[in-house]
Amino acid sequence: MALAEDLAKQQKSISVAEFFEKNKHLLGFDSPVRGIITTIKEAVDNALDACEEAEVLPDIFVSVRKVSADAYRVAVEDNGPGIVPENVPYVFGKLLYGSRFHQIRQSRGQQGIGISAAVLYAQLTTGTPAMVVSRTSAKVPAHRFSLMIQTETNEPQVLEHEEVAWDRTHGTRIELEFTSSLAARKRLIDYLKYTAVVNPHARIRVEIDGEATTFERVSDEVIRSPQAIKPHPHGIELGTLKRMAAAMPEATLEDFLVESFSRVGKKTAGEIAGAAGLPAKARMQNLGADAQKALLMAMQSVHVPAPPMSQCLSPIGEELITQGLEKEFQLDFVKARTRPPSVFSGHPFVVEAAIGYGGKLTADGTAQVMRFANRVPLIYQQGACAITNAVSNVNWKSYGLSQAGLPNGPVLVLVHVASTNVPFTSESKDAVASIPEVEKEITLALQDLGRELKAYLSRRDRNRQQDDRARAVCAVMPAIAEKVAEIVERPVPDISAIEGRIMRRLVARKSVREGVVQIDVHNHTHENLALVIYDISSDAGEGAEPKPDFASDLDGEFTRLWNCALGPGEGWHAVYPGKGGGMLDVRGVEEAKKVVVHL
Repeated sequence: MALAEDLAKQQKSISVAEFFEKNKHLLGFDSPVRGIITTIKEAVDNALDACEEAEVLPDIFVSVRKVSADAYRVAVEDNGPGIVPENVPYVFGKLLYGSRFHQIRQSRGQQGIGISAAVLYAQLTTGTPAMVVSRTSAKVPAHRFSLMIQTETNEPQVLEHEEVAWDRTHGTRIELEFTSSLAARKRLIDYLKYTAVVNPHARIRVEIDGEATTFERVSDEVIRSPQAIKPHPHGIELGTLKRMAAAMPEATLEDFLVESFSRVGKKTAGEIAGAAGLPAKARMQNLGADAQKALLMAMQSVHVPAPPMSQCLSPIGEELITQGLEKEFQLDFVKARTRPPSVFSGHPFVVEAAIGYGGKLTADGTAQVMRFANRVPLIYQQGACAITNAVSNVNWKSYGLSQAGLPNGPVLVLVHVASTNVPFTSESKDAVASIPEVEKEITLALQDLGRELKAYLSRRDRNRQQDDRARAVCAVMPAIAEKVAEIVERPVPDISAIEGRIMRRLVARKSVREGVVQIDVHNHTHENLALVIYDISSDAGEGAEPKPDFASDLDGEFTRLWNCALGPGEGWHAVYPGKGGGMLDVRGVEEAKKVVVHL
């Protein structure tokens, strides 16, 4: 008995702040290296959500500055709607305080933990309070707070509060100082780069120890903020149903179903009541536990149309994904797909995917996989993510790529899952859980893109073969003509007509003989072409005929430019003294319809 009494004295409740202080790894603050990325991620996510709700184009500034041997000061500033002064302490100084937890719609933040957890991490490692500045409009002053979290009660502790002058007319700025490391500097830059790819309407400016980088927006279109919807009958559990019924005790069963759930009208409500064996006019307060269980089973069995996904989801779109990837990676090939909306456990979701090839991507090694959930990059736990598993399970060899799990080569694979309730594997939101409906949609999107990539690679290989043959013909035929003329002791014949029948392309040759550089261009196509001819070499090219329309000298490298118009079958010729070499190019004609040869 004495032992039980002693144990009882030791038992006590703890606040959620105290729990996460001892289990900060659950929220992504498991190491100093990762802490700085998680902090910036949470602040940037909040800034993007706020700007979208206010329907303004996000302009976000991120600063990382070293203040001591192992401490960094991070500041994130946005041009969102700001936060009213009364709510600032709770938004940043109280865990599980937010506006989105009870709303069924797509959003980056959900539980109201992220940014307040960053404040908790800062005071835990350096004891430094968070500094928050917020302003709601140009008509009111900005308010600056210095605050911490009282972990025993999960309540904010405001150390200072004053009105200050601020150059922004509206927005929010948070500064945190904590023990960290910039060992993952590249991963931090990658996170912000990936954020810019899937948020092409945002401008993100970054300063890390004085080194500035800017990710410019590629779209000036304000993204429509998703609207909250009612819960769907197929996504309800018994405990939730009991709570909802207790909130409407006087309502009839029919009114309860129609007013509380999406896609339920009077006809569907009657079907659910009939399947449950309950009268449609029964009061909710009169339904006992058995009746509620029967009602839940009926709600799951009766067909109810899918939730209104266009209202609660905001996918990026194929065009904007393509623009974002092209801006950051300059790819040779890029295609994107947005799958039709689907549902898992009553939660609507959309899968978007893209494939890029070539450009600045590394030719060796495995493909670069970019994972996103609700427009947020997933940086960690790639191997534990359903997105990675889906990419690995696609047979990429049938689409022209080598494969060892993930595809190999200069390939980029992007997958974005947008949902009202993304099924993450943990509170840190690093990986998507294996949900069969989600994995199926990812696989279908990737297979569709794989067919596009295969067609591109086949077309590229055919064009490459044609180009190789064309260059061989253009290089060999003049030499053959000269040798034949020498043997028969006749003048060298004009072979352009033969070239034209074989090539049907524009042919540009650059050759040098006895100290004279010669450029010949022949239009063997059926089109009138307005051409720009570029010649770059170490030759000064003085006395060139015809005279270039533009000439420049940069560190001993001379650039010459001629403009000319050629009809079908016409040619152009230029000469100048020199040694040859360098580069020749012709603009104004499709790449597939020209051949450039150096003899």
